[in-house]
Amino acid sequence: MPTSYIIAEIGVNHNGSVELAIESIKAAKKAGADCAKFQTFKAAQIVTASSPKAAYQVKVTGAKESQYDMLKKLELSNSDFQVLMKSCKEVGIDFLSTPYNKEDVDFLEGLGVGMYKIASGQLTELPFLEYVASTGKKIFLSTGMGNLADVFTAVEAIRNKGNNNICVLQCTTNYPSELKDANIYAMLSMRDACKVEVGYSDHVQENFASFAAAALGAKVIEKHFTLDNFLPGPDHSSSLMPGEFEKFVY
Repeated sequence: MPTSYIIAEIGVNHNGSVELAIESIKAAKKAGADCAKFQTFKAAQIVTASSPKAAYQVKVTGAKESQYDMLKKLELSNSDFQVLMKSCKEVGIDFLSTPYNKEDVDFLEGLGVGMYKIASGQLTELPFLEYVASTGKKIFLSTGMGNLADVFTAVEAIRNKGNNNICVLQCTTNYPSELKDANIYAMLSMRDACKVEVGYSDHVQENFASFAAAALGAKVIEKHFTLDNFLPGPDHSSSLMPGEFEKFVY
């Protein structure tokens, strides 16, 4: 049995459909995940209308639409998230989401969430980290594109708000990521430098990096999850399907 806490990163693989999201929650639970994770955002608040897509997004979704148009289709409403949190409770899996601004945090607080996941892009947004930290909730902090000084500064910003309930996740910000770029030992460097729990947010299509992270003591493993690799959308092709995820967990 796994000793790491396993997060199924459903993310935007619901394609903007609450029904698909509920199916994904049920499948993630059946596959052995401890937690179903989503992303709470409004496209207009995280990208500009002219923002280009990332190269991997162009590869799997084409270049005709802008990143804004793509993300707009992947939004969930506030009422959708209420339904998803209820669904998680019904099947017995933890609910987790990534907020991108204070408004998102306030909304998730209103839902009564028990923890937060911070995306790598917000690692250096110290006022935002302090705002999340002030909730007193558990924080999973991704560190892609950051250096050790960035991580240390972020952890201290959270601690300065009286919140020491932190798990720092080694993460390579590339989709999909190459196994050779996983840099799992960075997880241990952050553990020793910051005196925190550590884990691994895995963007590698194979599972070897996660296995190595677990062997080195990762408290948390996050892996992308989809019902079908061939569904339209930016992340499906680099995610594990239910049968694969179950083998990954066990």
